[in-house]
Amino acid sequence: MDNSSNDIVDFTNNYISPNYQAVGLTRQFPSLCFYKELLFEFIRAGIKARGGKYTPADWVKSSKKILKYLEVVGVKISIDGIENILQTKGPCVFVGNHMSSLETFILPGIVQPFKDTTFVVKKSLLKVPCLGNVLKARNPIALDRTNPREDLVKVLEEGTASLQSGRSVIVFPQSKRSLALDEKQFNSIGVKLAKRAGVPVIPLALRTDAWGMSSSFIKDFGVINPNLPVYFSFGKALYIEEGNGKKEQEELISFIRAKLQSWNI
Repeated sequence: MDNSSNDIVDFTNNYISPNYQAVGLTRQFPSLCFYKELLFEFIRAGIKARGGKYTPADWVKSSKKILKYLEVVGVKISIDGIENILQTKGPCVFVGNHMSSLETFILPGIVQPFKDTTFVVKKSLLKVPCLGNVLKARNPIALDRTNPREDLVKVLEEGTASLQSGRSVIVFPQSKRSLALDEKQFNSIGVKLAKRAGVPVIPLALRTDAWGMSSSFIKDFGVINPNLPVYFSFGKALYIEEGNGKKEQEELISFIRAKLQSWNI
């Protein structure tokens, strides 16, 4: 990899990838080159996390490295709405659509510098070598995804405790990753959590299909397509001051829908 992967990425303002062109092997074999670097980062981070020494700063550093690895193989990334994070006081619930593995790896580098945060994740991810150790270091809310009612109770209880301790929570309400926004599958679990904890919701729209899904047993690690742009957009905080949050849920979905349409999804 080119040593530009060591550049410092600053998200205090909106971000657009520099005009960097992949060359040589990174251009011919983007997936191979990217996953080689990702594997090394997994191993480094996993060993440190297993030893109990993986800090929030390490998490941010790993995330930003992965972003740079994507850029080196030609992926262009655009991030906007950072001001909506900066202007929101205290912990909050980030609620977004879910397309690929990319957001799980990149969001810590964007959000964690401003708000201590964790994810709602599938429990199965905690068993993945190295990655599982990293996730456990962040005390995630791990769900079985087999019983929706039990999952809701767990998110509300553990999520509220996390938020009351000052830690924000990132939630992907769709049960499965999808290119399209399936509004019927986009449940209100994030809004319910925010209402219960008395914190705002920050809408998150994303397009991350540059990181594909595989049909093999390693579904999370598909082909990297540098021809597809990556977008992250954070909306204005929604405060659930009255009612059951239905209005805020509709605003949240409307924000994501509009962004996806503007990105030709």
